[in-house]
Amino acid sequence: MNRYPSWKYILVAFVILIGLLFTVPNFYGESPAVQISATKATVKADAELLKKVETTLQLADIKFNGLFLDANGVKVRFENTDDQLKAKDKLIANLGKDYSVALNLLSQTPNWLLAIGAKPMYLGLDLRGGVHFLLQVDMKAALDKAAESNVGDFRTSLRREKVNYFGISRNNQAVEVKFESVGELEKAQKVLSKDYPDLTYTNSTSGKEQLLTASIGEQTKKKIQDFALKQNLQTLHNRINELGVAEPIVQQQGFDRIVVQLPGVQDTARAKELLGRTATLEIRMVDEDKKDFATLDAAEKGKAPFGDELYKNRDGQPILVKKSVVLTGDRITDAGPGVDQRSGRSVVNVTLDGRGAGIFKSVTRDNVGKRMAILLIEKGSTEVITAPVINEEIGGGHVQISGMNNAQEATDISLLLRAGALAAPMEIIEERTVGPSMGADNIKRGVHSTLWGFATIAVMMVIYYMVFGGVSVLALGVNLLLLVALLSMLQATLTLPGLAAIALALGMAIDANVLINERIREELRNGNTPQASINQGYQNAWHTIVDSNVTTLIAGMALFMFGTGPIKGFAVVHVLGILTSMFSAVLVSRAIVNIIYGYRRKVTKLSIGQIYKA
Repeated sequence: MNRYPSWKYILVAFVILIGLLFTVPNFYGESPAVQISATKATVKADAELLKKVETTLQLADIKFNGLFLDANGVKVRFENTDDQLKAKDKLIANLGKDYSVALNLLSQTPNWLLAIGAKPMYLGLDLRGGVHFLLQVDMKAALDKAAESNVGDFRTSLRREKVNYFGISRNNQAVEVKFESVGELEKAQKVLSKDYPDLTYTNSTSGKEQLLTASIGEQTKKKIQDFALKQNLQTLHNRINELGVAEPIVQQQGFDRIVVQLPGVQDTARAKELLGRTATLEIRMVDEDKKDFATLDAAEKGKAPFGDELYKNRDGQPILVKKSVVLTGDRITDAGPGVDQRSGRSVVNVTLDGRGAGIFKSVTRDNVGKRMAILLIEKGSTEVITAPVINEEIGGGHVQISGMNNAQEATDISLLLRAGALAAPMEIIEERTVGPSMGADNIKRGVHSTLWGFATIAVMMVIYYMVFGGVSVLALGVNLLLLVALLSMLQATLTLPGLAAIALALGMAIDANVLINERIREELRNGNTPQASINQGYQNAWHTIVDSNVTTLIAGMALFMFGTGPIKGFAVVHVLGILTSMFSAVLVSRAIVNIIYGYRRKVTKLSIGQIYKA
């Protein structure tokens, strides 16, 4: 009656063993480390770099605990943060600008555990320390940029089909094309409707002018905004990879916001600078026909000529550039810092993709002797970093951007351009930094609260239910073990709300054991034999346990579906805790009770505390 078949005991033992293996890595902790990765596509992190790093550290007499090469680059472990910081400075000085050296924390889990896939769970920002950003994406700028792009595309299409027009401009997020005759307008509308079917076209008359207006529809607007958000998410991922950050969190929040969390990042100043900067690059032509003093003076007063915009270069001199964008940063495939051999000044060497190289070659061929402006757009501010004269046609897709203030700026701009262009500007609207010591204190407090809660429950259960209370405590311990193992197996990120959910899961899990013990007591009061009381107690309690846990499970799933950030973290641990508690409270505790009482021929009394007659 109270004996499990052998396979059930084996199953319980196997689950507990797996739980132990996947829980153990969380006790090894982390060690300070540096990560060295290549900053150029043409430079590789290989065995030669590994040897160079080892030699550099040995010559500097800096002790390290481990050195290895993986897919992300070379990683070196250290005993303490002092050696870590010394090694970083030394490696930066010796390796040069071709490599990025970032501070990091690495798990000390033994290789044999890693070989079977047993890894520690990730710790969130509030437990490990690091930096948190909330960025707002400028969706209006994304739509304006799309409309501005349509201006250039319209010119290309109409010239290709030899349609005559005498003016094309952007009015907010609509493009207006002016014609002298209705026939040319209709011809243009036919061409543009075929090439750009997502736009909405309307005709109007203003005096002798025929006006064709192309506006972005609501569905197309949503598509552009969704693309801008996804492009920015990908760009941020690329930038974080350049920083060498492990386990980053980059996710969408709401319609136009992005959350970035970098747990374990120690070099928070550099992380803030590179992620906070939202640099994009644009190449436009300088308006050489309107550079007289009177025109520039009027432009500075807000009356720029039609089709032009006024910006200033790094010397503060005003420059009129055409609104039409020749190339944007999304045509860049690689970028790296360098030095101009003639002047000795820092530059950025840029490589364009096939289409970008073709456009650049065509533009430089048609504009020899004219100036081309390279604009850096950052946090809503636009600056002309250089405006060189085109001396000859430039092919091959290789462009050199001068005008850098120093080598560090060239390096940073190279990183931003190489990581990809932002589809829309972003602004940091919230920033939080959590120190490693605060994270360690949070872990200590969270673990202590869980352990004290567990100890209190254990004492009360043993006092009140005696042997059956001890069985409940063992089952509760298995529940905690399995919950931590599941979080590790799923590589979930544990945060402070997650620790709170673990403590709550323990309190809720013991309810199932209380139900079982009280059911067994009820059967004993009704005059059933001890063995029959155990059997009926577990069977009768099962339905109540399922009902109560399913309702709580629904609430947890609702929190996960509709919550964000910390609420999702709480919900994940909460739901997993419910599942492990059902397994441990019923299957594990029953297995232990069966081992204690199931093999006795005659049981006259159960050690389940005082039984009061009704």
